Amino acid sequence: MFKPNLPGFHNIRGDISGGLTAAIVALPLALAFGMASGAGALAGLYGAICVGLFAALFGGTPSQISGPTGPMTIIAASVFTQFGGQPAVAFTVVMLAGAFQILMGYLRLGRFINLMPYPVISGFMTGIGCILLIMQLDPLLGYSTPTNVINALSVLPGYLAKPNVNAMLVGLLSLAVTVFTPRRIGRVFPAHLLALITGSVLAFFLGNVPLLGEVASGLPNWHWPQVDFAQINNMLIWAAVLAALGSIDSLLTSLVADNVTRTFHDSDRELVGQGIGNMVAGLFGGIAGAGATIRTLSNVHAGGRTPWSGMIHAVVLLGVALGLGPVVALIPVPALAGILMKVGFDVIDWQFLRRVHRAPRSDFVLLLVVLFLTVFVDVITAVGVGVVMASLVLVKEMAETQVESMRSITDPDQERLFDPETAAQFRTHRDHALYLHLAGLISFGAANEMTRRFSLIGTYQVLIIDLLDVPRIDLSAALALEELIQRANQSDKDVFLIGLTAPVARLMGKLGSLDLIRETNRFDSRPEAVRALALRFETEQAEGQENSQTM
Repeated sequence: MFKPNLPGFHNIRGDISGGLTAAIVALPLALAFGMASGAGALAGLYGAICVGLFAALFGGTPSQISGPTGPMTIIAASVFTQFGGQPAVAFTVVMLAGAFQILMGYLRLGRFINLMPYPVISGFMTGIGCILLIMQLDPLLGYSTPTNVINALSVLPGYLAKPNVNAMLVGLLSLAVTVFTPRRIGRVFPAHLLALITGSVLAFFLGNVPLLGEVASGLPNWHWPQVDFAQINNMLIWAAVLAALGSIDSLLTSLVADNVTRTFHDSDRELVGQGIGNMVAGLFGGIAGAGATIRTLSNVHAGGRTPWSGMIHAVVLLGVALGLGPVVALIPVPALAGILMKVGFDVIDWQFLRRVHRAPRSDFVLLLVVLFLTVFVDVITAVGVGVVMASLVLVKEMAETQVESMRSITDPDQERLFDPETAAQFRTHRDHALYLHLAGLISFGAANEMTRRFSLIGTYQVLIIDLLDVPRIDLSAALALEELIQRANQSDKDVFLIGLTAPVARLMGKLGSLDLIRETNRFDSRPEAVRALALRFETEQAEGQENSQTM
């Protein structure tokens, strides 16, 4: 997994365009995230450089752009607050987080993120698009970029009443260029760069337009690993939190990139790449980063498809850090806002939204919940709640299907479970037996219903539980079966068990449930069980006749 990705140059023009666009989008974000973390703007810039370069070089998502993100910055701020007087220790936590991510990659834990339901991904993507649109309204009107969506919406009415007309013209021109540039021109000269240049020229002639301004530059200070053994528990806890959050953030972005580019990422390799990037970032005094959805989508929509785009993005930021700050300082903020608004519009999952009214109601509700939480709370909460809701819906549907497969068989002629001879034998003695047939996977969702349904049937002398068509059960289902067997035993009724597969036998054996059934009452096939049932009652009838003759 440590082998670097060195793709060919078949898409180099698109990768250069995507890398430059992603760098332009990443620059103000990296500086802002660095300041917000408490480590300084340069720490945010070098976090974007290191994670962006090494995650692209060693990661498993070709078009992904990595760097400081909002959720990671929140945790990073807590880390730098906790270890405020020991910056080397704080950056060691970042390195430890990277080491944890590499370990997660080698343990192949990344595959579990691929189980994400599509309504969750769609709600997440649409929410990110809405955030982009809302957050760019204030800078488009000539004011500073808001800190969050709530802040942006709360100050918007006042800004609309007194807009900076020059800034608004620059922003709208940049937006128009990105929207209306013909494709044939865009292939030669990317629309995003054309919008940036035309917006910058217009801002120069109009004046009174907010610019990015001078950015910090210079080489980073190295921070060799330093462990404070008095706080080793806190260091490990914060590192684990950073690693988990960064992994989820990155792999969610990988799923979004897959959805847009119609490709498939390597989750475990991506974790290793992110881990290497964070370890190097901590060493160079950069804050922790992850796959960044907005920057990745900016890269993809500008043509980036291979790891070269991520590496070019990092090299451009490195140039800024080493002295190109004066050039970047002339970029108008409203022009960036116009470009990002087009990106935000493209990020919204319009294809699914147009058909969502045809989807099941549960999926529609799930999308709305994830969308709302993404916009007004945070991505991690949105995805967590979405996955839990989707899992509950799936469990409910599976339980209903499983319950439908549970049958109490009374008429063997209507079933295909028996051969003619076995059916005739069972028909003779069916009034004395309760034959329960279970099929498919039996899980905790159906366990309670199984116990409730079959515990109410009491007019029988032998309980036959047919598990031939059950490949696997979970703990709850095993305990439910055990309760059925116990109730039958307490009522002096025999229990026959048919067809234990190895997984079912293993679990019930560990629980001691099989000890409740005599060895002679366990059968491998239905004919064996029915013959034993017939023999039991024929023997009882013979004994009854002998007793009556004796009397």
